Amino acid sequence: MLIVLAFVSAAFFYTLFLRPATDFKGDEATILIPTHKAEKKFVKPLVRDHLKGVQFTTFLALADLTGYWNEIKPGRYVIEKNSSIFTIFRKLKGGRQTPVALTLNKFRTKRELARYVGGKLECSEADVYRFLVNNDSIAQFGITQETLMTIIIPNTYEMYWNSTPNEFLTRMSKEANAFWNESRIDNAKLLRLSKEEVITIASIVEEETNNNLEKSTLASVYVNRLNKGMPLGADPTIKFAVGDFSIRRVTFAHINSTASSPYNTYKNKGLPPGPICTPSISSIDAVLKGEKTDYLYFCAKADFSGSHSFASTAEEHFENARRYRKALDSLRIH
Repeated sequence: MLIVLAFVSAAFFYTLFLRPATDFKGDEATILIPTHKAEKKFVKPLVRDHLKGVQFTTFLALADLTGYWNEIKPGRYVIEKNSSIFTIFRKLKGGRQTPVALTLNKFRTKRELARYVGGKLECSEADVYRFLVNNDSIAQFGITQETLMTIIIPNTYEMYWNSTPNEFLTRMSKEANAFWNESRIDNAKLLRLSKEEVITIASIVEEETNNNLEKSTLASVYVNRLNKGMPLGADPTIKFAVGDFSIRRVTFAHINSTASSPYNTYKNKGLPPGPICTPSISSIDAVLKGEKTDYLYFCAKADFSGSHSFASTAEEHFENARRYRKALDSLRIH
């Protein structure tokens, strides 16, 4: 008799707590509990959508017994197919969130960054943008509006869905500090550049080419110009100043119309006040590589291969530029 009772009890326990309790299509379901809705009347229907009858009743009993409704933890919870009622309850009760993967690539503006982050986390684009453009908010990270993008190192990061804009930037600052290891800092010192200046040059290189094999050579041109006190003459900075990144051919009209902008590197010597995009790690390391060349000029090749012709003298450069302009004219690119 005792054996029968034990068997029945075990079967009952299994049915209520350990048997697969999910009732949804696909391999997983996601339960999102917003910070401002972490209350019973909102969460209860969410749970009911994914649990079968008696098992939903069991969840309610566990919730009532443990006081879960008074300590609901907001966040993003991914429930795998065939999870038991006990596993689901422990995940929600313990606040065991499933992180969101933030894959940060190239962003040219704070608005672009805010749009992406706001689309992945609970905070909205407007929330993120307001934080990014608030000088008081970002002062704690030792950055300005112009240098903010220097702490956004493109990579994939995992963060909780209900992270705040402050928590997001705190994480980015921490990751940037880790990125600047001793080797990178030493290389920057050899170039007599600050971390912010390295990333600013890298951002221009990033906009100039997708060819990783040329990035270090391109960077050497800008470093050489900087060291000689020459204007950088970087077309991407003009596009940034204009605010139009679709420009295919920078003209004197673009240069003259942005003459007062600190990002106009034709009219102003030295570096612009900050990066014009978030450069990839390959572009940053290309600058830090410190390739030694005597190049002061480069021009896209007339075959539109994406490669560049480099030159040490103005005469060589003018010939390269003439061929490229001729190719542009033949295609009526203005």
